Amino acid sequence: MSGHSKWANIKHKKGRVDALRGKVTTKIGREITIAVRLGGADPVGNMKLKLALSKAKANNIPKDNIQRAIQKGLGAAEGADFQEITYEGYGPAGVAIMVETLTDNRNRTAADVRHVFTKHGGNLGGTGSVSYMFKQKGIFSVSNETGVTEDDLMMIVLDAGAEDIKTTEDGFEIITDPQSFDAVEKALADNNIETEMSDLEMVPDTYTELTPEDAAKVQRMVDALEDLDDVQDVFLSADLPDDEEE
Repeated sequence: MSGHSKWANIKHKKGRVDALRGKVTTKIGREITIAVRLGGADPVGNMKLKLALSKAKANNIPKDNIQRAIQKGLGAAEGADFQEITYEGYGPAGVAIMVETLTDNRNRTAADVRHVFTKHGGNLGGTGSVSYMFKQKGIFSVSNETGVTEDDLMMIVLDAGAEDIKTTEDGFEIITDPQSFDAVEKALADNNIETEMSDLEMVPDTYTELTPEDAAKVQRMVDALEDLDDVQDVFLSADLPDDEEE
């Protein structure tokens, strides 16, 4: 996961994602279920569900699994006590890390997250210890396979309120503030431009430069955090090279 490009770089992590397919499916399914319980089964007007469905699409989650998660959200009250808790701290080389969790046992989750931080040479901090270094941004990933040119895409999304567009190895990454997310999404849809991913992510104001050795240490810590059942997303103030992501 590299900075704000964590979903745009999903192809580089394909081997790892495939190896953890069951865990990824479970986590996203739970996110869909909770989103439905909180805001209903219509993604229009339910941002949490819309983003969870985008993650499901990016991870090639089968439609049957998605439907089961939605139906579970519409059904019994089981799991209604899940809480969203964000943990903050520092990893190797002073990298700022934010860990978003969805848990029904905050004591268990806190202990698990603290253990990973300690084991990998990090320090878990209190609320606000690193979050001030991040801002929430909307991120859209558009593949080269759409055939849209950078100039055309830039004109479409900037007119809709996007802040920036960046060229990636596989296409383009569009960055917007959360308030313009829906407008940019609509502009892309109106112009028949399909997105591989759309999400709201915590993007750092500045990035920590890492040596290859430190990048490997940070990646191992991120992998360990992502392996925890209660962890939904990990954001960090560093760009990790693709070879470390694999």
